[in-house]
Amino acid sequence: MGSASPPPAAGVVGPCAACKVLRRRCTDKCMLAPYFPPTDLRTFTNAHRVFGAGNITKLLQEIPQWQRQDAASSMAYEANARMRDPVYGCTGVVFQLQNQVSELQAQLARAQAAVANLHAENANLTALICERMSQALQETTAVTVDGIAPTPYVFQNDSFFLDGSSVPGYTREPPLRT
Repeated sequence: MGSASPPPAAGVVGPCAACKVLRRRCTDKCMLAPYFPPTDLRTFTNAHRVFGAGNITKLLQEIPQWQRQDAASSMAYEANARMRDPVYGCTGVVFQLQNQVSELQAQLARAQAAVANLHAENANLTALICERMSQALQETTAVTVDGIAPTPYVFQNDSFFLDGSSVPGYTREPPLRT
């Protein structure tokens, strides 16, 4: 009978993804273990196909410790993009995002132009309403019936309220009861 291997220590998950793919023994000093966990074999497999395990290890050894996680993530991203699009890789993604930004900028410019047009239209309508109200007030204060001035018109709009009391020299008299 063969000897049984000892159970893994608590907290040990097993060999890293790099050692699993490369079919080698994973040690405590494995350079790739912190960046390629055993649960994500595809990430290392793609990176290995694109860059090669030796180049990945060499690159990680040549840069400072604090930059290694970012470098490993960048290589994994580039490898995944290269697997999806072997011709353009990450460059294709960048071009797609640049086109999307350009389209969104054009949409924003059109929306801003529409808002500016609406503001101008609103200003024109407001000026027209004020002009018509002024004309109507002048007509109502000029016309009297038997020497009695009629009650002024009251104009109300969502943006302003104007009655005869805002006209200089106007005083409102109580209506006559007969």
